[in-house]
Amino acid sequence: MQQRDELDVQVKAVKAFEAAVRDNTELIEMGEAENDADVVKEAEQALHETLKEARSAQVETLLSGEADANDCYLEIHSGAGGTESQDWANILLRMYTRWAERRKFKVETMEIHDGEEAGIKSATIKVTGHNAYGWLKTESGVHRLVRISPYDSAARRHTSFSSAWIYPVVDDTINIEINESDLKVDTYRSSGAGGQHVNTTDSAIRITHIPSGIIVACQQERSQHKNRATAMAMLKARLYEAELQKREEAANAESAAKTDVGWGHQIRSYVLQPYQMVKDLRTGHETSNTSAVLDGDLDDFMEASLAARVTGYADKVSDAE
Repeated sequence: MQQRDELDVQVKAVKAFEAAVRDNTELIEMGEAENDADVVKEAEQALHETLKEARSAQVETLLSGEADANDCYLEIHSGAGGTESQDWANILLRMYTRWAERRKFKVETMEIHDGEEAGIKSATIKVTGHNAYGWLKTESGVHRLVRISPYDSAARRHTSFSSAWIYPVVDDTINIEINESDLKVDTYRSSGAGGQHVNTTDSAIRITHIPSGIIVACQQERSQHKNRATAMAMLKARLYEAELQKREEAANAESAAKTDVGWGHQIRSYVLQPYQMVKDLRTGHETSNTSAVLDGDLDDFMEASLAARVTGYADKVSDAE
């Protein structure tokens, strides 16, 4: 029923666009025939509005994957480089949080490990909102920063790397079976603010899925049982995302940028010195407005990545035919 409702909305939208184009085209013809400039102008403005709505709907059609409508988890990990890399990881976390807030999505911090001097070593957040996974899924990969380091007394230029990993929240309709014997469960003390309780209780949970090597952690709640339940949900989501990747690779065969997510496979460069430029290395999309991007203005990059996925898949099908 959910799929039917979504398709029904899309069909109605197409019919509405067709009707708007037809009606306003007829109005323009009538206005020109009667030399009524006001009618022509009004109809032309209506057509421009229809075009804007159609472009927005076109982007939404790219979010048609099996789990695109789901909420998602977003993990940030700092790379080699100590404080500089950890600070960059914290900037990335802020960037994605700002992006989510712009779209009125809810953001929850699941776990965070602070750096020794500044920034973070790693963090996991949950982003809740319609199509959250669909929008964010192409952001998985390594992000490269070039800037004058604020931690270098000689003011030298540094290059830092941090990674982002996105996977969908598994809803109740998806059954993921996990054998308890395949799990290694560790408890530890939560870090960060939280009062005296945080410093005295091993309430945080880390679960390792031995067959896949996937590790998840949660320190959101004071209760160890609640953190374990949340961590298990995160593990199911990671396993589900891995299965989705396998399906996509089988269907797409071209998804090099997605399948090679990991160290040494950067997807985007953020250059702040000696010039200002953010460039996506998969699509070629770039902008010199680095401050806007780091403040969460990511929609253009996401749209370009989504469009490139669909285009690449269509090209492969065409070549095969």
